[in-house]
Amino acid sequence: MMEVWRVVDELVCTRRVPEMGSASLRILKGQKGDISVATDPVGAPPGKWVFTAAGTAARMAMPDRTVATDLAICGIIDGWEEEG
Repeated sequence: MMEVWRVVDELVCTRRVPEMGSASLRILKGQKGDISVATDPVGAPPGKWVFTAAGTAARMAMPDRTVATDLAICGIIDGWEEEG
């Protein structure tokens, strides 16, 4: 499933499982206020709207498909306005 999120901040973790590799992490906030963490192969800066892939598709979005992730940023959205 693909969803739209806003990047809140970078997440720095100095200790992580080896399967995470050196993947960049971002804290995301959904339109309903939910918070999640995603891997970020595109380098999305805080404040930008992005779309994500979840589940197995998240691994396919990563340059290294062996990275342990179930949510990955797939692109930065140009010109998105939050509804109501």
